[in-house]
Amino acid sequence: MGRPGDPNRLNSRPEDFLEMLRRAKRGRLKLYIGFAAGVGKTYRMLEEAHALKARGVDVMLGYVETHGRADTAQLVEGLPEVPRKTFQYRGVAIEEMDLDGLLERHPEITVVDEIAHTNVPGSRNRRRYQDVLALLDAGINVIGAFNIQHLESLNDVVQRVTGVAIRETVPDSFLKRADQVVNLDLAVEDLIERLQSGKIYAADKVPWALEHFFKDRHLATLRELALREVAESLDRGDRRNGNGEGAPGREDNSAGRGADVTGRVMVCMSSFPTRAGELLRRGSRLAGRLNTDWFVVYVETPREAPNLIDAEAQRHLLANAETARELGAEVVHLKGDDPVAALLDFARSHGVGQIIIGRSQAPWWRQIFGRSVVMRLIREAAGFDVLIASLDEEPPR
Repeated sequence: MGRPGDPNRLNSRPEDFLEMLRRAKRGRLKLYIGFAAGVGKTYRMLEEAHALKARGVDVMLGYVETHGRADTAQLVEGLPEVPRKTFQYRGVAIEEMDLDGLLERHPEITVVDEIAHTNVPGSRNRRRYQDVLALLDAGINVIGAFNIQHLESLNDVVQRVTGVAIRETVPDSFLKRADQVVNLDLAVEDLIERLQSGKIYAADKVPWALEHFFKDRHLATLRELALREVAESLDRGDRRNGNGEGAPGREDNSAGRGADVTGRVMVCMSSFPTRAGELLRRGSRLAGRLNTDWFVVYVETPREAPNLIDAEAQRHLLANAETARELGAEVVHLKGDDPVAALLDFARSHGVGQIIIGRSQAPWWRQIFGRSVVMRLIREAAGFDVLIASLDEEPPR
């Protein structure tokens, strides 16, 4: 039985992960990341589960999706599994991972596939990654998997490249919590060959896949994103451990961390940011590359008091603040007559080095005479790097 691909084995040996578990009290997280379906994430997780079971480890399947692949289905055999929980939704029976059953059984390690999945209404948590967090908090170690296109900060990039909207995402803060990250790499040509030979999807789904997501240029970009993301995760782990040998782990947000010469990242959010999601994802990516904390700062001026702005703007503010927290930012709400002064005071007092703001929607004449927030920031933000993000799809206020 051959392997689906030739994966990168950095930090991937079962004995490495097992040694880490025995030193830990909290649940540990190991993630297999791929750039597309069919690269072998589930297969490799099941291989590791068998290796751990052979060593006497209490390992149990929490949720595994074989997608009808014979080699993968064969590896499920011989591994204990907590039966899925059935929900009735709009007259249809839907099976989900039984979180309560896993918590009660409390295995040493559980395997969880399709982490970006949205649970059926009625489940304890809305998203499966939240189920995984509950397992970790209970001291259960998790080996899981998802594809790089489901990472929240890459959502806009993936949609621009592939033309496919990804509705289910995993926040970057979840990836940063991982103690080990393993990239499952495969040549694009080999992946397409696997698709055409029926080893990924059923025959009737192959033509659509080739016309949409599985185009050469799409896969090449996704592969590059996956390689870069895992490399950055490994680099963050090395810098946290200080010796170049550690695996990626939980972010250390302690005050003593500040060795970053570039400073922290601050994203400026307005009261009517209909395209703020893209701005926030850029902030998350930049903070991740710099291995630093980041803030999302909104300044409420007297004319933008809650009783003066409309309900739509308030909904946008609340939704964007929640997105920012999911991406790992600290959301800060300031009040002041002058938003530029408030932003710069906060930046100077909190070690900010990088400021990100959306392109101004103010009239051209106001921008020319320097009265827009963006132009004033450029003029007054001495000592800071200011990045102006183009949000062309945002309608003028």
